[in-house]
Amino acid sequence: MRLAQSVSTLDTDDGTVLLHERDGKFYQLNTTGSEVLSRLLAGERLPDVVSGIAERSGAVRETVHRDVTALIDRLRDAGLVAS
Repeated sequence: MRLAQSVSTLDTDDGTVLLHERDGKFYQLNTTGSEVLSRLLAGERLPDVVSGIAERSGAVRETVHRDVTALIDRLRDAGLVAS
């Protein structure tokens, strides 16, 4: 996964802000969403990201998988990331 060319990011204490420069829209990720994006951009595989977050948070793996997949879909739909 990679960021779209027209996207800039800024890490904050609360997560990450993404700016889609073409349409001027800002998107805010919380700390967990920021972790997901960072790990996927670094080349980690989805199952590894899901397992790591589930272990760290104590959440059910299937729930984490569903939530992470939904986040990826929203990022793609907004044109913020590409495969």
